[in-house]
Amino acid sequence: MRHAVAHSRDDDRWPNDDDRPLTPQGEAEFREVARGLERVVPRVDALLVSPLTRAWRTAEILAELAGWPEPKAFPELGPEVPPPDLARALEVYAAAEAIAIVGHRPGLHELASYLLTGEAEGMEIRIKKGGALRITFDGAPRAGKGSLRWLLTPKTLIPDKTGGPKH
Repeated sequence: MRHAVAHSRDDDRWPNDDDRPLTPQGEAEFREVARGLERVVPRVDALLVSPLTRAWRTAEILAELAGWPEPKAFPELGPEVPPPDLARALEVYAAAEAIAIVGHRPGLHELASYLLTGEAEGMEIRIKKGGALRITFDGAPRAGKGSLRWLLTPKTLIPDKTGGPKH
């Protein structure tokens, strides 16, 4: 999952970009996305999150509204960690049925490509802010061994008037 819409970079307001928060509108929209995501992914064993403020707040909303576990800081989801290192760090969770991660561009996109093709630049994947994708594995997660099950935009996750996601 990519974090929800955050404020634009502003060195005066957030000298450390790690502290840049979600916008009020981004948070409000993501609250609706989280409700839709709960219907698509009702159970998660672990919610691993980049230590940056905008990702952390996105994960808090998921825990609150989707009923997912409390977020767990996962520094390897920071913006500068190469996909092979991140994939190795995730091996600790290989026995889990479903883990969710909340991260950033380009690292999250590169990780998805690495898991699907074996190369960080093996394919172009675009995850919109507040969007999600699901990669499954036959056995333990390994580079190039993942299968893309879905890639959803925030708009497709926002429940329609009947209460279900628009997918």
